[in-house]
Amino acid sequence: MQLHAGCHGQHGASPAPGEDRGAPRDRGSAPCATASPRPRAGSRRAHQGARHILGSVVAPPRFVVQLHDATTLHFDFRLQSGEVLRSWAVPKGPSLDPGVRRLAVPVEDHSLAAGEFEGVHDGQRRGSGTVIIWDEGTADIVRDEPGHLSFILHGRKLSGGFALTRTGPKRWILVKVRDEAARAGSDIVAEHPASVRSGKTWRQLRDESKITSRLALSGCAPIP
Repeated sequence: MQLHAGCHGQHGASPAPGEDRGAPRDRGSAPCATASPRPRAGSRRAHQGARHILGSVVAPPRFVVQLHDATTLHFDFRLQSGEVLRSWAVPKGPSLDPGVRRLAVPVEDHSLAAGEFEGVHDGQRRGSGTVIIWDEGTADIVRDEPGHLSFILHGRKLSGGFALTRTGPKRWILVKVRDEAARAGSDIVAEHPASVRSGKTWRQLRDESKITSRLALSGCAPIP
């Protein structure tokens, strides 16, 4: 992994402690957690914070992490790029522990409006379709190159440097870099399971939706 020099792994080696069993490993460098690098000359880099273009202030990119009960319960990590949200499905969710690697599967870009959704999708074939906004905030893009993306998050739960690196077809690894925001041995997903918008867990939101649907079918108005 370009971000973390000096960490190597062989294809087919056993996963390191704390690594997802489903996370693939490449024949080359394997990602590890270190401090964010300085961007190389010629790499695409966004200015930190708000940018000034021709006298106007442009807001920094937004990020959102949604927890979705679909075919499987998973987290969707979304990072704004222009007018869309680049998206990865992260089965086990992000971590603040630099020793933990998370499998991240790239999916299609989503609209900015999709990152605002919290509720229950109607007609979900599998799973309840419940979505909560688990975390959100802004991001500073440090490096954006083919197969590698590093950034600093300013969220309610997630903060500091992170990196996404492609390790194979449709397979990336999400890691937390070692910085002041890192928390070795922590499990932010288990410690803070609720939505940053409603304060509800996905199960609470699912159960409330079921009650509302039953009352609507019976012709009774829900109690406010």
